[in-house]
Amino acid sequence: MTRAEVEAIIKTARERMERPDLRRADLSWADLSWANLSEADLSGADLSGANLSGANLSGADLSDADLRRADLSWADLSGANLSDADLRRADLSEANLRRADLSGANLSGADLSEADLSGANLDYSCWPLWCGSLGVKVDKRIAAQIAYHFCRLECDTPEYIQARNAILTLANQFHRVEECGKLNGIEMTGGNENE
Repeated sequence: MTRAEVEAIIKTARERMERPDLRRADLSWADLSWANLSEADLSGADLSGANLSGANLSGADLSDADLRRADLSWADLSGANLSDADLRRADLSEANLRRADLSGANLSGADLSEADLSGANLDYSCWPLWCGSLGVKVDKRIAAQIAYHFCRLECDTPEYIQARNAILTLANQFHRVEECGKLNGIEMTGGNENE
């Protein structure tokens, strides 16, 4: 599907006061940079390799979408549904993901540098542990979630135990602590105890 075809679908839907329907559309490698796709239904769409840099996808439904290697840098994805989306190796640098639902999303290798994930739902998603996830803006909820997962690691080095015990208060504010269990401090071996 070409950019012109996408823009025609969006224009027609908006004239009819309907949500643009692009469900399961093949938009792989399409250039949709700076396009206004807000509130569009792109669930199950193939957007692999697509250029969506600077696009307005606020409130869009991208659940189950294939966004592998898509360029979403500077995109507005605030309030978007990205549940179970495949975002492997996607460029989300400086993207606005505030209040986005990323539950179950695969973010392996995604570049999240300088992205804003405040208020986003990351439950059951795959957080990338590489330099591309450094500098991500998060809120206290996500910080507590990441701290909780860090504190659940099995590691007996004194440096880890000291760091773990230092962030335990934050970790126990994880929104699913009742389900996963409250964490307690670990005593340091060699006579040192946690505070």
